[in-house]
Amino acid sequence: MRIALFGNTFRIEAVDTALHLLTTLRKLHIDVVIEASFYEFLKAHGVDIANLSYKIIDDDDFAADIALSLGGDGTFLNTAKHIGIKGIPILGINAGHLGFLSDVANNEIEPALESIVNGQYQIEERSVLQLIADNPDWNACPFALNEIALLKQDTSSMITIHVKVKGELLNSYRADGLLIATPTGSTAYSMSVGGPIVVPQSNNFILSPVASHTLSIRPLIIPDSWELDISVTSRTKSFLAALDGRSDVFPQSTTLKIRKADHTIKVVKRANHTFFDTLKTKLMWGADKRTE
Repeated sequence: MRIALFGNTFRIEAVDTALHLLTTLRKLHIDVVIEASFYEFLKAHGVDIANLSYKIIDDDDFAADIALSLGGDGTFLNTAKHIGIKGIPILGINAGHLGFLSDVANNEIEPALESIVNGQYQIEERSVLQLIADNPDWNACPFALNEIALLKQDTSSMITIHVKVKGELLNSYRADGLLIATPTGSTAYSMSVGGPIVVPQSNNFILSPVASHTLSIRPLIIPDSWELDISVTSRTKSFLAALDGRSDVFPQSTTLKIRKADHTIKVVKRANHTFFDTLKTKLMWGADKRTE
């Protein structure tokens, strides 16, 4: 088995988890390809991987059976960007904070990897958003696993986001921004602005305004087979588009199309470990502080 390893390069706390992970990979005799910046991070913090069978990857030309993302959900999203259309399943190992995608804790690393070696895991296919812009100067990665956020560029006046669905004007959102989220992204930025939590198997997108000027405007769920045609009006004559946190500034003359991508991201889930388990653990559903 070959595993591709990606990790958070900003949190010192990730080093101890990385040591535990690398020790387990060595014990299980697993070949590893390590993303170059994470390798440099490990080396800079004195992590010895000399006894591990590994190669360094510095581009997206690699192959693996499984990808491991060591960090938080942001690291998972970055890993998904590198995986792209390869179809390599990703397992998230939490060295961050909340971690809906990276839900394997440090003390669960060894049994989780043993289960993978033994083929005892599930694969969940998660839908991906694609942004198409009529701007020839924009050539960034157009895909997002969590959400595409259309936001005002400055800290003052709001923007107006005109959204059409199937040729019909849905709404002109006067707000600080608008999020178009996948079910995977429903527990991320969308949840923080009041959007609903949606199970990953739902075939839909969530439109959630950010600080809407009209209080009656609420999050809306639409089928993910529908395409959105979007234009933006702004006093600054520009706006920000962020795909899973990767942001670019567009002139307001840019028109956008947001659709479901042709590929999915495969997420590794441990056997008998469900989305509802994650919700109950991460959001402490059912917890009663009075009984502790």
